[in-house]
Amino acid sequence: AKKKKVKSGVVMAKRALHAVALAGTGHKMPLIGLGTWKAEKGVVAKAVEEALKLGYRHLDCAADYGNETEVGAGIKAAIDAGVCTREDIFVTSKLWNTFHAKEHVLPACKKTLTDLGLDYVDLYLIHFPISLKFVPFETRYPPEWIHDSSAAQPKMELAAVSIQETWEAMEALVQQGLAKNIGVSNFSTSLLADVLKYAKIKPAVNQVELHPYLTQPNLVRFCEMNNVVVTAYSPLGSSSYESIGGATKEENVLNNAKIAAIAKAHNKTPAQVVLRWAVQRGYTLVPKSSNPARLLENISVFDFELTPDEMQTIFGLNINRRFNDPAVYCEKAFGQWWSIFD
Repeated sequence: AKKKKVKSGVVMAKRALHAVALAGTGHKMPLIGLGTWKAEKGVVAKAVEEALKLGYRHLDCAADYGNETEVGAGIKAAIDAGVCTREDIFVTSKLWNTFHAKEHVLPACKKTLTDLGLDYVDLYLIHFPISLKFVPFETRYPPEWIHDSSAAQPKMELAAVSIQETWEAMEALVQQGLAKNIGVSNFSTSLLADVLKYAKIKPAVNQVELHPYLTQPNLVRFCEMNNVVVTAYSPLGSSSYESIGGATKEENVLNNAKIAAIAKAHNKTPAQVVLRWAVQRGYTLVPKSSNPARLLENISVFDFELTPDEMQTIFGLNINRRFNDPAVYCEKAFGQWWSIFD
């Protein structure tokens, strides 16, 4: 097939240049990606296409988000329009909890690839270190947390599958060319240390919740020591959790007076200051938006630098506030208590 000519601009090209090399493969992972959690059906395809037009080259997806078909439509539209090629884009997806058994990892990855319309993902992550009982695609997809929604008392049901079993099946995906890199998400230091002991292919990335109210310095340092790239989800803090009762408006870091003062000093928005702080910490991040103006705002953070004092001021906001904690919501929402962060 004839290769389409890709439209490019100096500004978009500069945005795409900011990337980190992954250990093991050297593949370049753009520092800022588009998060697609809670991106609504009917909106996400256009948001993905618009993001790619603005210069995004990193898309963060997951089977559990229930919108990978729409994400794939957005990718196809951008490629067909000559905005980019498949090779220009870094696409991440995630293995859901119900597919941890070795016989389910490959079909789950293939399902994601079919939905995205891709031959491979650049990065495939274990979404949570929580193994749940298998739910077939034809029963419910995405399966979400509850095992049998028709039961008298619906609840999530744990499965006796080790992380090692899952990881070995993840390694097979790399050998088959379905995933270029593999990694983990929501893994603590101790869980990641255990994987590193037996992994033939080391985790390239650990994607975790990181923002000024949850800085996780020990986890970040451990990852750096072991050449594991950190990706921050929810880098802007509480906003994605307010609508589902997981946070209050008062907990929104973008309303913090110290953030506002720093933003004013740089003639930037509070969101840009928080994202710049993350960039200067040295990890990748995946803020979510479907608003074209916000999409542009979130990626326009490479033309200023925070001072050491400003960085320290933002570090000082840490209160260890975790918005995505299974120990808080699993029992209440899914009928089964479980903890992954001791």
